[in-house]
Amino acid sequence: MKSLYWRISLSFFVVLLIVGFSYIFITATTAQRYFQETTQRLNASVADYLIKEVNPFQDGKVNEEALGIIMHSMMAVNPGIEVYLLDPDGEIISFVVLDQKVKLKRVELEPIQKFISEGGNNFILGDDPRNPGQESVFSATSVFEDNQLLGYVYITLASEKYETIASSLLGSFWMQLTFNSILITLVVAFLIGLVLISWLTRHLREIVRTVEKFKDGDLKARVSESNSKSELAVLGNTFNHMADTILNNIEELKKVDSLRRELIANVSHDLRNPLAIINGYIETLQIKGENLSKEEKEKYLKIISDSTDRLTKLVADLFDLSKLESGQMHVKLERLKVQELLFDSALKYELLAQTKGIEIKSQICQNLPIVKADLSLIDRVIQNLLDNAVKYTPNQGEILIDACEVPNGGVCIKIRNSGNGIPQGELQSLFDRYYMIDKNQQGVQGSGLGLAIVKHILEIHGSEIKIHSDSKSFTEFEFELAN
Repeated sequence: MKSLYWRISLSFFVVLLIVGFSYIFITATTAQRYFQETTQRLNASVADYLIKEVNPFQDGKVNEEALGIIMHSMMAVNPGIEVYLLDPDGEIISFVVLDQKVKLKRVELEPIQKFISEGGNNFILGDDPRNPGQESVFSATSVFEDNQLLGYVYITLASEKYETIASSLLGSFWMQLTFNSILITLVVAFLIGLVLISWLTRHLREIVRTVEKFKDGDLKARVSESNSKSELAVLGNTFNHMADTILNNIEELKKVDSLRRELIANVSHDLRNPLAIINGYIETLQIKGENLSKEEKEKYLKIISDSTDRLTKLVADLFDLSKLESGQMHVKLERLKVQELLFDSALKYELLAQTKGIEIKSQICQNLPIVKADLSLIDRVIQNLLDNAVKYTPNQGEILIDACEVPNGGVCIKIRNSGNGIPQGELQSLFDRYYMIDKNQQGVQGSGLGLAIVKHILEIHGSEIKIHSDSKSFTEFEFELAN
């Protein structure tokens, strides 16, 4: 019973029962009204016929003898009627009833007057003198003498005996209607409903089975694709997309975990090497300090200083990237001339480039528009890109800095270096955290954080870093700054 199929089936069965009993009730009520209206239409002129045969009043008084004879004659022909003689105010002044159980002293005149005015052509119920508060079909007519209203003849067409017989027949009718038609109809409808519900929920059952497989570890379980626009088809397709997304996220997490492990190894290596160098040379200075020449001491201190700088830069990169990714980096936008940053950065790397025979060229357009950016962060972007270019440009290579205005009023900056380029399969991963190309290449140091920092800094400036490479002879980084 926990199955949706059986719960829907049970609900459907309950609805069928409600509909069935409602149908029985409505049918019986309608049938009862039909027979009442038929009886009233058939006997509408009974009261008129009575006063044509005998005047119930004589000299303004009730003609008891004549009235009794004609009433008993009519009741002998139709025992289902009861005859009442009313005064002009509706008071019962005489009646002919088999059991004499008349409980009302007065009958409401409004239905009687309406019946008479409409000639008995419409279905109208009046008071039942034997049962206060209940209504009955009737026939009625006015009694006049010398154009003076003496009263009314009020004939109910459903006596107590009639109602007793009708009630017993109605109960039998209900039983026959229930067992001969409604019960059979309900059973057939329920069986057909089970088949239809089973057919309509087949996709849902498939989705449930697929979800259970997915839950049990079968990450490749998928619902059969459907071009239908039904809710279940949409649910199935949505599950498939969700499962694909989860699977991709798992793969990404595995990849990130692998990169994290690699970062830890790289960072540990990068930290261990300069720390070992610093420790080694400090011990040497402590042990042989008196025996070392001034030149040797300066050389050792220079090595210690360089190693310290490497440690400082690595820690700073990790700290800055963490702040950028968490959105805690404070950005101070100001109007600045980007060409000045480019010239200053080129000068900073001029000496380092010369040690490898690398030439740094600049193609900076005149009268560049002023851009709106954080000076220190954009300077960090340019320096990281130039640092990356110097690392991967071979000896006697070339670095080109290009900056020109773009149609929207901003500035487009490109930094291009010669070399082997970047494999096309690695272009999309280049800006991922911890990612490095040619990790084993001699002379290339770093933790793979520089380009990730560049990407995040440009994102908070509303810009995007782009990379172009033919995988053979060049690599170019490009980004824009708005004014």
